[in-house]
Parts: sequence; C-alpha cells; structure tokens
Amino acid sequence: MNDESITAKIERLVAEEHELRTREESDTSEALQADSDRLRAVEVELDVCWDLLRHRRALRDAGASPDEAAARDPDTVERYLQ
Repeated sequence: MNDESITAKIERLVAEEHELRTREESDTSEALQADSDRLRAVEVELDVCWDLLRHRRALRDAGASPDEAAARDPDTVERYLQ
C-alpha cells in the first residue's frame, strides 16, 4: 500500500466517521448501538492507517524504503501513549 492509497483510505474513513457522528443525534437506540460499534471500529482503523503512514514517512526520512513498513495490529496501535 502506498502513501496515496493510505491517504485515500483515511479520507474515506473520516467521511464515514463524520456521517456516523451526525446520525448519532437522530438514531433509535438499536441503530445507535450499531452506529456506536461501527464508529469505534472506524476510529481504530483510522489509528492503524495513521500509524502506517507515519511509519512509512519515518522510514523514508531515515533513507530506508517505506515499503518495509507494515500495518501494526490494532491492539499495539491502541495501546500507544498519547
């Protein structure tokens, strides 16, 4: 996956995140739970994508091939200290 495809995926996920957050206001309780579950999944996926993009950029800046970067598993990414 190259930087452009990662960025495109991030843009799609951000659009979906905005849509889900907008729908939260008018959802029924059942739809709200489904949307909340999907929102959490989107947030995790976004974190993984951003991590991969930063990893690729760091490798490039260090003179290494960005293609050596691989997406880390969500458990690892979600446990990073902010």
